[in-house]
Amino acid sequence: MRQVYLDNNATTPLHPEVVEAMLPCLLTEFGNPSSIHWAGRQTSTMLQQARAQVADLLNAQPHEIIFTSCGSEGDNFALLGSVEALQGKGNHIITSAVEHSAILDTCRYFEEHGGRVTYLPVDSHGAIDPAAVEAAIDSDTILISLMWANNETGTVFPIEKIAAIAQQHQIRFHTDAVQALGRLPIDVKRCQIDLLTVSAHKIGGPKGVGAVYVRDGVEIAPYIHGGHQERRLRAGTHNVPGIVGFGRACVWAQEHLDSETKRLTALRDRLEEGICSRLKYVSRNGDRHNCLPNTLNLTFPYVEGEGLLLALDMLGIAVSSGSACTSGVEGASHVLRAMHADDMTLNSSVRLSLGFHNTAEDVDYVIQHLPAAVERLLAMSPAFDDLNQYDCEVISCEIDPHSH
Repeated sequence: MRQVYLDNNATTPLHPEVVEAMLPCLLTEFGNPSSIHWAGRQTSTMLQQARAQVADLLNAQPHEIIFTSCGSEGDNFALLGSVEALQGKGNHIITSAVEHSAILDTCRYFEEHGGRVTYLPVDSHGAIDPAAVEAAIDSDTILISLMWANNETGTVFPIEKIAAIAQQHQIRFHTDAVQALGRLPIDVKRCQIDLLTVSAHKIGGPKGVGAVYVRDGVEIAPYIHGGHQERRLRAGTHNVPGIVGFGRACVWAQEHLDSETKRLTALRDRLEEGICSRLKYVSRNGDRHNCLPNTLNLTFPYVEGEGLLLALDMLGIAVSSGSACTSGVEGASHVLRAMHADDMTLNSSVRLSLGFHNTAEDVDYVIQHLPAAVERLLAMSPAFDDLNQYDCEVISCEIDPHSH
């Protein structure tokens, strides 16, 4: 049976070039980069090369890159490190209702300890209005944290406009760019970013390594104490194989950013058009004009999303019903709920996310099997007859002829 992996927003397979770059660290270049002898110097050189490679993809300086264990740790570091560094200047954070749980849960922790958070709403496409961000600012606002691109719908926020608003009001700005890295051009200097979080395993790198960009001059409190590593902001022995793999993944992403954007956009549109042309009832969630090139979130009315995931899994097709960090947790998608989705949409949506390894043959296999799986499940649904009363205009797919 063919296996097709379309859950790349959860994690990607390791790119072959990344594996090749990591192997010496696992076999021969084993030294601790903090050691001053020859073995330590070898890995220290590799570490600093990887730091420069990550920085290059962001148009940052190498010393502005702080390595972490993952994106979630990076988000915690950016938020809590800023709160501690800015204590006495205010206690208000602005974020959105559709952020990753690493942001939302950290904000709730901040609230439990006396902080105040504004969770900005989004529209039915998952988009946010920069004017709403500016309107939420008050005299106690110390930080604005908004994701670059949504992990469930692929909707992209107007980060450059929001960052300009933050700078105008002299407020620190952080963005979770985990899903945007390697899929959209990121220039932290041009966009006036203060803090930015990224993760390796979303771009063909290994799990267990991420980074936070900390702009020169931005004061932030240490997140892990106990050593001199990472400018004394994040103590602990470096994950050299992971960091080296991250660096190589960034090199590949930078070299192929334009070509991969075009290729993935074409595959995503082919996938959407193929599914929609074979099903009468289906709709797309998210902003189709401002979205990641690889992400497609679809609703199949009256088809239980988890049931469809299991049916596709039996056909060798791996997709998701939302964020990998919340899969298995009871409750509907907070992202779709914030987009004013009804109960049917909340329970009948799946996310298909493409990666560097996916091909047109993969897409065609999904087009061949997914609609049939939907129709089988729909035929078993006790609510099937309700579709006759459903608004077909709402649930019809509209393919943008200019998106190909």
